[in-house]
Amino acid sequence: MSSSSPVSRSDIELVHHLIERCLLMKMSREECMEALAKHAHIDPVFTMTVWSELEKANKEFFSAYNTSQKKDGSQ
Repeated sequence: MSSSSPVSRSDIELVHHLIERCLLMKMSREECMEALAKHAHIDPVFTMTVWSELEKANKEFFSAYNTSQKKDGSQ
């Protein structure tokens, strides 16, 4: 997906699904952006935008997820 193409609902749903897979693999937002750019050719800005919207809609989940990411990184 290039940044100049119009974004469809299915594009958003695809990235949402791929982000969920990244979360299952305990990836950080940056790791997810890199992985989707490399393997699915998705603009990192688009991934970041979808991730941010997911964070807004699921504040409690992402608060716990981010806390666990910090704990895992400090071991």
